[in-house]
Amino acid sequence: MWYAHNPGRRACQLLGDGAALLWTALWAAAALAAHRLVQPSSPPAAHRPRIPLLGSSVDGALRGVAHAGNRIVSAAPAPQEPAAAQALAVLGAMALFVIPVGLMLTVWLPRRIRWTRQAAAAQDLAATEDGRELLALRALLRPLDELAATAALLPAQPDGTLDRDQDQDQELELDPDLDVPPETGPGSLAKGWREADPVVLDALADAELQRLGLRA
Repeated sequence: MWYAHNPGRRACQLLGDGAALLWTALWAAAALAAHRLVQPSSPPAAHRPRIPLLGSSVDGALRGVAHAGNRIVSAAPAPQEPAAAQALAVLGAMALFVIPVGLMLTVWLPRRIRWTRQAAAAQDLAATEDGRELLALRALLRPLDELAATAALLPAQPDGTLDRDQDQDQELELDPDLDVPPETGPGSLAKGWREADPVVLDALADAELQRLGLRA
């Protein structure tokens, strides 16, 4: 899969992909325009049109490249003039396209591929009980504030599900330092995972799926 189920996460991914495509298209247009500007066969024009969608600074830089290419072409020996100018035009256009687009791809493409692989693996794990236990373990490694938010979503523990070790203590006392029941908080998630509590395992697995923007 290439996009998340969560609407917000999917919108961010669509915006990122659209920005990557727009960046590629703009630099492709700039490279083609620069290639045409330095073509030796094109007659000199009194007025060269501005390159669309580019600012004045970028347009001026491209014109500088064109003038430099014209000077190099005029300085080349006559027998080699067409071939040398054509090679310079092609190399300049390729560099103008490859450098900015390559830098963008080194940042954008690995992140998209990594999310795609993680999302596909998470969906496969969520289909089995052992896989959901692995997802729960992965969720336990998240920051403490995220674990606390997950623990707050757990349903209240019924009286009949208390541990047998607590039969001697019928009253649930509050921690004097935290002023909360001792069985709440991220620590209860670790305990529930060790004891294979299905409620805790499902809550942790769903939290990991939601972190990736997938449907729990």
